[in-house]
Amino acid sequence: MPTPTGRADPRWEAQRSFDELGRSLAGITFCVVDLETTGGSAQAGSRITEVGAVKVRGGEVLGEFQTLVNPHTEIPAFIAVLTGISNSMVSDAPPIESVLPAFLEFAAGCVLVAHNAPFDVGFLKHFAAEQGRPWPAFEVVDTAVLARRVITREDAPNCKLSSLAKAFRSTTTPNHRALSDARATVDVLHGLMERVGALGVQTLEELQTFSSRVTSSQRRKRHLADGLPHSPGVYLFKDDADRILYVGTSRDVRTRVRSYFTASETRSRMGEMVRLASHVTAIECATPLEAEVRELRLIAQHKPSYNRRSRHPEKVTFVKLTREPWPRLSLVTRVLDDEADYLGPFGSRGAAERCLAALHDTFPVRQCSGRLARRPSRTACVLAEMGRCLSPCDGSVDEHTYAAVVRRLRETLLQRPDDVVEAVNAKMAALAAEERFEEAGVHRDRLAAFVRAAARTQRLTSLTHCPQVVATRREDDGRWAVHVVRYGRLAAAGVIPAGADAHSYVAQLCAGAETVLAPSGTPGPTPAATAAETERVLRWLEAPGLRLVDVDGEWTCPVSGATRHLARHVVEPAPFERG
Repeated sequence: MPTPTGRADPRWEAQRSFDELGRSLAGITFCVVDLETTGGSAQAGSRITEVGAVKVRGGEVLGEFQTLVNPHTEIPAFIAVLTGISNSMVSDAPPIESVLPAFLEFAAGCVLVAHNAPFDVGFLKHFAAEQGRPWPAFEVVDTAVLARRVITREDAPNCKLSSLAKAFRSTTTPNHRALSDARATVDVLHGLMERVGALGVQTLEELQTFSSRVTSSQRRKRHLADGLPHSPGVYLFKDDADRILYVGTSRDVRTRVRSYFTASETRSRMGEMVRLASHVTAIECATPLEAEVRELRLIAQHKPSYNRRSRHPEKVTFVKLTREPWPRLSLVTRVLDDEADYLGPFGSRGAAERCLAALHDTFPVRQCSGRLARRPSRTACVLAEMGRCLSPCDGSVDEHTYAAVVRRLRETLLQRPDDVVEAVNAKMAALAAEERFEEAGVHRDRLAAFVRAAARTQRLTSLTHCPQVVATRREDDGRWAVHVVRYGRLAAAGVIPAGADAHSYVAQLCAGAETVLAPSGTPGPTPAATAAETERVLRWLEAPGLRLVDVDGEWTCPVSGATRHLARHVVEPAPFERG
C-alpha cells in the first residue's frame, strides 16, 4: 500500500513476502520431535528421559538429534517396561539443563512437528520456563490433529502413531523410543501432506488449519482474493448477478478473504456462500474502526442473505416513559422528538419485556394503555387491588404523590439505578430463602436486562448529545488514527501521515468530515446513528491510550450510573456486542 510519500510501506511488503500465497510446504524445514518421560504431566513432577528429533525439508532428512536424559528420579517400572529405558541407562546421561539448549539450537528456525504436540511441546516449554530460558516462537503442526481431519476408519482403526505408521507404510515401526517414534512421525507427516496435497493444500497456513469440510472447489476460488488490499477495509462477496451475498471486515482484507477459500473457514453457511460467489470487491478504509462502521452500514443497506447479524438495525425496542398528566411505561420501536425518556435499545422484545417487568416490580406506576385525563374517573384494575399500581384511574393517588414516584423512576432510568437493583435483589434473596430458585432466576434475568439497558442508554446518550468529539490513538501498527464523531455517528476517519503536522491534518480531516445535523430537541440515545455503530465508536473511544483533541459539548456518564452494576448483575454479552 503506498504511503503518503508515494513509497511502498515496508510493513506491507514484509507481509506479502509470506502471506501473498502462503509459505510453500516444499520450502519449510520441519523438526519432528518425540519425547519419552517418566509420566504424563510435567506440572505433576514427571521428567524427560529421552529426546529424539528429525529435521526434514522437501522430503529430505537434514539431520537427527537423539539423547537420553537423566531425570534425577526413579523411572517407574511400567514406564521402563514400556520404553525399555531403565535407571541404569540414564544414570550417566546429561540432564535436561544441558539437553534442552542443544535441542533448541538444533530446532532453531524450524516448524515443530509432533504426534499429540501438546504433550511433547508442553514438556519442553515447562522445562524452558523452569530454567528461565525464553521459549522460541515455534509454529507447531500436530500430526494427530491433522490425522483426525483426514483419516477415515477405512484407512486406520484410530489415529494412534502405531496405526498411522502402518497405514502409511512407514519404514520405521514406533516402539516408544524417541528417535524411532520421531522417524515414524516423519513418514506419517509426509503421508498426510500427500493426502491433503491432493485436495489443494499447498502451504503451511493451509496445512495448519486444514479441515475436510472445505471442498476442493472452494479452495480453487482462492484467486478471488488476488488484487485485494493488505489493509483495513470491507469486503463484499457477490454472485454472477452482482448481488451482494456477504459483507465482512478485516484489518487485512486480502488475508481474511483468502481464508474463506482455505481450511480456516469451516462454517457450512460460508461454504455455501463461497460456492455461489463469483467475485469479491473491497472498500479500503483508513482505520479498522472505519471498516467496522462501513460494514454495519452496508449490511443494514443491502441486507445480504448470508449475514446473520446487523441486518435489521431498525428492528429494536425501547422502554418509554411517557410525558403526560399520568405518565406510564410502554414498549415502542421508535424514538420520537416528544420529550419522553427512553431506555434501550434492546435487541429483542423479550429483553425489553424483562426490563419493563423489573421496573414495574419496583415502581407502582399505572400499566394501562392510553392517556388518562387529569382527573380520571375509571374503575381500579386488579393491579391496584394487588398493591402494584397507585391507581390514579379512580383517584386513589394525587398528582403530587404520583409525580414523586415518576421522578424517582426517571432518575432510575437516566442516572441512578439503585432503586431497581436493591428492590430486585431483596426479592431474589427472599425467594432463594424459600428455595423458590426458579422464580428467583426470573427476577435475576429481569434485573440483568434492566442493568444492561440502563448502562447502554447512559453510555450512548453521553456521546450522542455531543455535537463533535475528535480523538486520536496510536494503533497496533504504530500509526496515529484520528476519528471525528458527531452526535454519535462516525463522520471521518484518517491516519496522520509520517512527518505531517498533526494539528493541520486533524483540522483538514474535520473540515472534510460528514455533516451531521443536530437532532431537534433531545430525542434519545441514538438520533444520528444506529446503536451498533455508536457502540463500536464508544469501544474505540474508551480503549486505553486515547487522546482527546476536541470535545464540543459534555461527554460524561453519571458517577452513580448503571455501568458500575454490570459486572455483578450481567453474565451475558449485550446484543450489540456479540461477535
